[in-house]
Amino acid sequence: MNESCIVVGAGRGIGQACALAFAREGYNIALVARRPERLVAQTTEIAWTTGREARAYGADASDAEALRSSLRAAQLDLGPARVLIYNVADVQRARPSALDVEQLVREFRANVAGALVCVQTLAPEMRVRGGGSLLFTGGGIADQPSTDFASLSLGKAALRNLTQTLAQDLGVSGIHVATVTVHGFVQPGTHFDPHLIAQSFIKLHRQPRGRFDIELVYR
Repeated sequence: MNESCIVVGAGRGIGQACALAFAREGYNIALVARRPERLVAQTTEIAWTTGREARAYGADASDAEALRSSLRAAQLDLGPARVLIYNVADVQRARPSALDVEQLVREFRANVAGALVCVQTLAPEMRVRGGGSLLFTGGGIADQPSTDFASLSLGKAALRNLTQTLAQDLGVSGIHVATVTVHGFVQPGTHFDPHLIAQSFIKLHRQPRGRFDIELVYR
């Protein structure tokens, strides 16, 4: 049976680099983004270069029901999810003393709660099938918070904690939950090229049961 890799937050950069990398591993690819019409070129490239099927789906990560709907549709079209890449980052500049509470909650829904929605939607089938990988894009801002990006700092710290608790919860079922913590700005042609970073997600996915790392720091 065909299996899929679902990339939530599939804009340019790490999301699309991971999509191509996991297609080369043999998975069909679902790209989930707010504006799926912008992903036509990417799905075409993946299909052309890897021979795997790739489709785009629309959902705002802060909208739990829309996100669940897209995940279910992707699995019906492309096969059960073996891999999730959660690469969402709602980035708004705001210092903590001026941060609007509603803005904080809205961004938390995308940066953290959406990841939990994905896990709760996909993990039950992964349990039945004997495993899978739930991988999140973390950031150095979780350890070294930025005053100018207070909400994202809080979100990445919360995502890191969520990852660790989920790893304890689901690891016994053979589900690998982990984060790639990127300490730097993504920039093509440098050490922080998204295609290089994508290999860290591949490395985590390939780790055998009993040797799961919860965090891989890329610096």
